[in-house]
Amino acid sequence: MRAIPVESTTISTVAYDVAGERLQLEFCRGAIYEYLDVPDAVHQSLLRAPSKGAFFNQTIRGRFPYRRVGTPQATAPKGAVERQR
Repeated sequence: MRAIPVESTTISTVAYDVAGERLQLEFCRGAIYEYLDVPDAVHQSLLRAPSKGAFFNQTIRGRFPYRRVGTPQATAPKGAVERQR
């Protein structure tokens, strides 16, 4: 699956596997979830929705099985220096 960046205050990327009907969403707060048995029509509608967050809440959240698949790698705060061993 290839993640596509989207303009949203809730969702940062959307990826979709047509054959497996798996929708992967990375949220702006960093959590990554995979939603199962999501028809491609729902995926396409999400990409076209003027508000990705509202569409997610109305059409996806609570309607498809899901699992958390990860979070982005933690990064050091800006200006932090990593100690060498």
